[in-house]
Amino acid sequence: MSTLTFLSSGSRPAGSAAAPPDASDARLLDAYSEAVTKAVERVSPSVVAIEVKQAAGGSDARQRARGRGEERAGAGSGFIVTPDGFALTNSHVVHGAAELNAMLIDGRRLAARLIGDDPDTDLAVVRIDARDLAPVELGDSDALRPGQVAIAVGCPLGFQFTVTTGVISALGRSLRAQNGRMIDAIIQTDAALNPGNSGGPLVNTRGEVIGVNTATILSAQGLAFAVPVNTARDVAAHLISHGRIRRSFVGFGGQTVPLVRQVVRYYQLVQESGVLVIAVEPGSPAQAAGLAEGDIIIRAGEHDATSVEAIQRVLTQSTIGAPLPLKVLRGTELVTLTAVPAERVA
Repeated sequence: MSTLTFLSSGSRPAGSAAAPPDASDARLLDAYSEAVTKAVERVSPSVVAIEVKQAAGGSDARQRARGRGEERAGAGSGFIVTPDGFALTNSHVVHGAAELNAMLIDGRRLAARLIGDDPDTDLAVVRIDARDLAPVELGDSDALRPGQVAIAVGCPLGFQFTVTTGVISALGRSLRAQNGRMIDAIIQTDAALNPGNSGGPLVNTRGEVIGVNTATILSAQGLAFAVPVNTARDVAAHLISHGRIRRSFVGFGGQTVPLVRQVVRYYQLVQESGVLVIAVEPGSPAQAAGLAEGDIIIRAGEHDATSVEAIQRVLTQSTIGAPLPLKVLRGTELVTLTAVPAERVA
């Protein structure tokens, strides 16, 4: 049994008095509280608690046939993105689910079904059996800065519609998904997350969703992660249209880096960041194109490669087998390479 320790604020040494708060500090705290409160009020009608019933053996029919098919329950969070019931959550919350239900903040418990999921980004779309729902407003994760206020809303450990706050701790992190693949361009935050927060929204003070909460390191404090909303927006569109992501593959690992100002001016670039190549897979299209460690990709196809996330979006949209021009800074020299993306095999 857990023991709760109550801390009393009424016990002070005799004769002591609490120092009155500074008026300017009080105004700042009031402004912060007001911003958080308004953001939560704006997003809460769109947040859902997701109830999952899943066979004990997952989605493997052979395990169920061996007598291990008893159902087990799970839970996570999600948020509505269209008025006709499409909602985003995490792939690991709903993958292989036998039955899904969604509970809204007004207490309604509605049936839901899986439209599609993408384990590579740990994202999924479910459809809730209702109309005239309240969708969230999606923000721009490319505009985030470390130190910006971040607010998480979700249903951790069965406590429905819980709010925690923190800041954006870092951008461009990498995180290993449950299928073993690395998810790049992850947002790190110190907003407290717990099991059950997965799939819920991370929002800014305007109530705009900036990320999808996906993971926390339970042995640490203040280390939680969210998939950027710009990635989620693109993945959701493909899942709603096709039910799956058919993703092209070039075969390099990279990280977002700032560009040297002199190089930006010399080549008259309109961007200030690119993607540093830190690894090239042997036998990959990247190696065949001549891409090398230390290169900085600044353009892929018709799009500026300002971040790892931007490259991912290009690869998701690229036609498999079609030439993809890459503009690369190699030292101070600007070179053009051509890669031919292959289809990624799960």
